[in-house]
Amino acid sequence: MTETTQTQSMPPEPPDGAFEPYQPRSPEFRAAADALRGLRQDLFHDVFAYRPLPRMAVDGPVTRRLSGRLRGYAAWTPHAVITAGAVLAMLIAANSSVHGAGLNFFLGLLALVPVLLTMIRPVAAFWLSMIATPVTAFMATEWDGEWPWLPGAFACQLMVLTIVAIRTRPRTAAWMWVLTGVYGLAAQSIGGNRGHYFGSNTMELLFVSAIALLAVTVRHIRREAHQEVTAQQTVTQHERSRRTLLEERTTIARELHDVVAHHMSVVAIQAEAAPYRVENPPPELEKAFATIRENAVAALTELRRVLGVVRAEDYEAPDAPQPTLADLDRLLANVREAGLSVDKAVTGAVRELPQGVELSAYRIVQEALSNTLRHAPGAGARVEVAYVLGGLGLRIVNGPTPTPSLVKPSPGAGHGITGMRERVTMLNGEMTAGGTDEGGYEVAVFLPVAAVGEGEA
Repeated sequence: MTETTQTQSMPPEPPDGAFEPYQPRSPEFRAAADALRGLRQDLFHDVFAYRPLPRMAVDGPVTRRLSGRLRGYAAWTPHAVITAGAVLAMLIAANSSVHGAGLNFFLGLLALVPVLLTMIRPVAAFWLSMIATPVTAFMATEWDGEWPWLPGAFACQLMVLTIVAIRTRPRTAAWMWVLTGVYGLAAQSIGGNRGHYFGSNTMELLFVSAIALLAVTVRHIRREAHQEVTAQQTVTQHERSRRTLLEERTTIARELHDVVAHHMSVVAIQAEAAPYRVENPPPELEKAFATIRENAVAALTELRRVLGVVRAEDYEAPDAPQPTLADLDRLLANVREAGLSVDKAVTGAVRELPQGVELSAYRIVQEALSNTLRHAPGAGARVEVAYVLGGLGLRIVNGPTPTPSLVKPSPGAGHGITGMRERVTMLNGEMTAGGTDEGGYEVAVFLPVAAVGEGEA
């Protein structure tokens, strides 16, 4: 029984001539297969792919200083450089033969066209250069040079390799360099007396082109690294702004929680004490006050349950009440002690505003003055508070940083404006922030206040 089981579990041997079971390939085999697949994809599959050379960006440190027309011409600089290189290769090829003008002109075209073709079909330009090289060598039967790369073919192949390497990826350029070497060695062995008499210049071409390809590869690597770093910085900046916005919203929610909870507690206490202030209150009044107290307590409980989640574990509610515009003079005194010269101007009839508006106005002034201390040390500032019919207007403006200044500006995180905008948006207000003509900075805010609240005030 045991022998039968073992026999059945053994895989049957394949008969003669049958396919053997699949065996995993070695790493060397897979690497070679991937390399051949890359060769086919880069140099054969996309031979005639249309890839026009884009115009150069004109936002560089030099081109941005040019006028409008010159900047438009500067965008065609890569095309002009390639055209000049093609003309140079044509002149070299035309002067390398002692034959007539017709043959020289044809040899010049064989060096000119591949270089120009790199601007629209770079891979096809490489193959055209490879085809033109032996044609040039066998048509020019008399020359003073080396085999198999005539001077014109040498210049053409070098330019084509460099331009195609710039326009494609390094792997494609590496395959072109390898095929160039393979052709040179094959032509050297097939050339016979020519190769023996003149000597081969394939190694010179491979050496010079290798240096050019190495420089192009380093350029590709640096550009990709720069793009990756830029993308990462953009993502980091976005995440930092988002985190700052969430932190500011959390701070606002905490402050509003304290403000609303205080008022709801006062409502509950007043509703409970009101019946005792009236002698022999009617039952309907007692029931109404009891309902008010119950609703206030329920609202307070729901408020603490919903908004309490924004509190950190180590957060402690402030013992003192939240600041208002009445505390603005104390804030200005503090910043004056820190070295900021600041003036205050109040217009309109001063009145008590909703505590949320008062708190947000105070925080906006506080953040604007803090930005002045960080970004414009030594500059003076002015705070204007305007009580108007529809709400509250704020204007905080500072002058330019004096030159020379003993204190250097601090770059900061750049998110103070974000926090101020969040507070203004919460109150359906409007805000503008930007530089002034004098070189300073201005923050202007309008916080609306409902007409009912004004009437009650």
